[in-house]
Amino acid sequence: MEEIDTLLNGNKIMQDTKGFMFGIDAVLLAHFALGQIKKNDRVIDLCTGTGVVPLLQEKAVSSTVTFTGLELQQKYADLAHKSVELNGLTEKIKILQGDVKNVEQLFDKHSFNIITCNPPYMLAEQGMTNPNDEKAIARHEICCTLADVCNAADFLLHTHGSFFMIHKAARLPEIFACLLEHKMEPKRLQLIHPFEGEDANLVLVEARKNASKGLTVCPPIIVRQSQGPQKNEYTAQVQAIYKRMSEARM
Repeated sequence: MEEIDTLLNGNKIMQDTKGFMFGIDAVLLAHFALGQIKKNDRVIDLCTGTGVVPLLQEKAVSSTVTFTGLELQQKYADLAHKSVELNGLTEKIKILQGDVKNVEQLFDKHSFNIITCNPPYMLAEQGMTNPNDEKAIARHEICCTLADVCNAADFLLHTHGSFFMIHKAARLPEIFACLLEHKMEPKRLQLIHPFEGEDANLVLVEARKNASKGLTVCPPIIVRQSQGPQKNEYTAQVQAIYKRMSEARM
C-alpha cells in the first residue's frame, strides 16, 4: 500500500508500507555527507530506494547542485520518481532505474563529485528466506555486493571527490580493503551504537578519490537511551541531528 510521508525538511516521500521503508540509517547518511556538498556539485545516491537521501539533502544545498538517484528495483525507482514529481524537483533530482554493476553504460566516467550509498548490509546467506523478495534484495547482497558498490564509485567519482557510505561496523576491515583497492582513501569514520555501552552495529565512512593518507575518527553516535524514563527513545545527540536536518534549508 502506497502512502505519502513528510520528511524532516518538509519534502514529501512516497513509500510502500508493505515493502522496504527507510530508517534512521538514511537520515544519518544524509547528515554525514551534507557538509561536503558544494556549489555546482553533481551528487549521485547509489541504491537510492525511494530517493530519501537526495530528498533529505536537496533543501540544504545550493540550487546549483544536482542529484541523481540510481535504484535497481523498478518499484522503488517508480516511487522515488513520484516523490520527485510530487515535490516539484524534477529539475534538481533525476531518478534512474538501473544496476550499479552497469554504471559504465549509464554514466560518463568520473562524472560525479559526491556519491552516497546505503547498500545492502548483509551477506546473501545471512538470515535470508526468499532471494526474490524485494526486502531481501534491499537488505542482502543478492544483486549488489560491497565490491560492486566500490567499483561503481571508483568509476563514477571525480578525482578528489568524496564517497559516503553507511554499513555494518563488523565489516569495517572489508570496507577499508575494498575502498583502498579502488583508490579511495578513508578520510572520516563515525561508529554508531544502538545504546551506550553496547558494541557499534553501524559505521559511517567518508572516502576520497586519490587522496593522501589520514583518517579522522569522529565521536560516536549513540542512538537510543538505555535507562531512565525515556528509555529506548532517541538520545539528545540523535534528536539534534534530526533538528539540524529539519532546519537545513538554504
